[in-house]
Amino acid sequence: MSKDNRSATVAAQIRAEIAELSPGDKLPGVRELSGRFHASAATISAALAELSALGLVRAEPGRGTFVARREHLLEADYSWQTQALGPARVDADRASRLGGYGTPQHLPLSWGYLAPELVPNEELGRATARVAKHARAWQMTPVAGSPDLRRVIAADYRADPGDVLIVPGGQQGLAYALRTLAEPGGHVITESPSYPGAILAAQSAGLTVSSVPSDAHGIRIEALADELERSRARVVYVQPTYANPTGAVLATERRAELIELAAKHGAFVVEDDWARHLNLDEQAPRPLFASDPNGHVVTVMTLSKPVSPGLRLGAVIARGPAGERLRAARAAEDLCVAPLTQEISHALLTSPAWKRHRNQLRVELTARRDALVRAIHTYLPEVALQSIPRGGLHLWGRLPQPLGSREVAERAYAAGVLVGDGRHFFVNEPPAQFLRFSFGAPTEAQAAEGARLLAQVLAE
Repeated sequence: MSKDNRSATVAAQIRAEIAELSPGDKLPGVRELSGRFHASAATISAALAELSALGLVRAEPGRGTFVARREHLLEADYSWQTQALGPARVDADRASRLGGYGTPQHLPLSWGYLAPELVPNEELGRATARVAKHARAWQMTPVAGSPDLRRVIAADYRADPGDVLIVPGGQQGLAYALRTLAEPGGHVITESPSYPGAILAAQSAGLTVSSVPSDAHGIRIEALADELERSRARVVYVQPTYANPTGAVLATERRAELIELAAKHGAFVVEDDWARHLNLDEQAPRPLFASDPNGHVVTVMTLSKPVSPGLRLGAVIARGPAGERLRAARAAEDLCVAPLTQEISHALLTSPAWKRHRNQLRVELTARRDALVRAIHTYLPEVALQSIPRGGLHLWGRLPQPLGSREVAERAYAAGVLVGDGRHFFVNEPPAQFLRFSFGAPTEAQAAEGARLLAQVLAE
């Protein structure tokens, strides 16, 4: 359990005790409280600080900590806000699940980032210590980002560095790109199933979201053509490389057809390229952006997935007037991504440690993927995996009838296992019941134990 969780637990216990005391009563000292709760002095101090912030206790230097006077507060009335806010844009249920990682005791069979032991902590620490000494780490960069970092990222996409816009993470990049490329009230099409964060980003931008089915080879082009005709949408969101949640790779012929279809309809294709650096059994396919000279493809990439969830850095890559509009509008969002974060990212990407990390990561993720697949086949033979992905972080499994994904996910959570509720990956009703599994976080032992516990849940 983390220190924050421990101090919150202690604070709750002290709060229950002071409810029986009178204003002005003195609390025991830190040393006595440490012994009573078997906690460090730092944890007790953090708990008391939390209670002080709530106005429940007051600290008097040199004298101790006392129960504060309880003032009678009128119950707040927030009913006016419902009318002032109007209808909610964002699906609160879907949003509550995005990034949810349970407690440290949960077995993480669905988590969209790397396990802590797979993060290149030593390399990041060395890079941070080195770049933090330079004045440029503490000075403003251009709004579009550090020129050096933009050059490094541009090389992967055969882009001009001027086409690259640095943003604080891929999720922010998606929200920003969708909001800038489409007018409020406009329409965006996504493949189905799709990344829930993209659906939320579109909703937050005030866009109408529709979907077309995908299969093991990515978005179905004939269905997309029909939906473009019907909706007149000007933005299409896809994950052509190791899609979340299915792991699918958009087939070569479909890549060309997608760009041709976008040109025919005068539409943008937002390419979510989050998994490019998470290839396992093959070289990742060429990005869509590199095959599109006319600016239909706008790519969003991130370092938060292949490096660390705490390294909030990504980029939006766009050509022509769209790129100019994206870069110009950044000043209204924030003046620049933290220069220190940009310097750390540049130092990592240009060092031998980056290639070494990717090689090690490929070995580790391949082993974890195979272990999770074995665990599912062993303990959950009734769960049908769509495919064994050759990159990314996720597996997509279909539940047997008549099990519902929501109930299974909730019961699994209660049993100490995190799995992804498949409903959240569909814009509308899912055609069947699915669970998402992820192999970036669980160890082989955790995968086996999690699958075993999930089998018990399914048997109930």
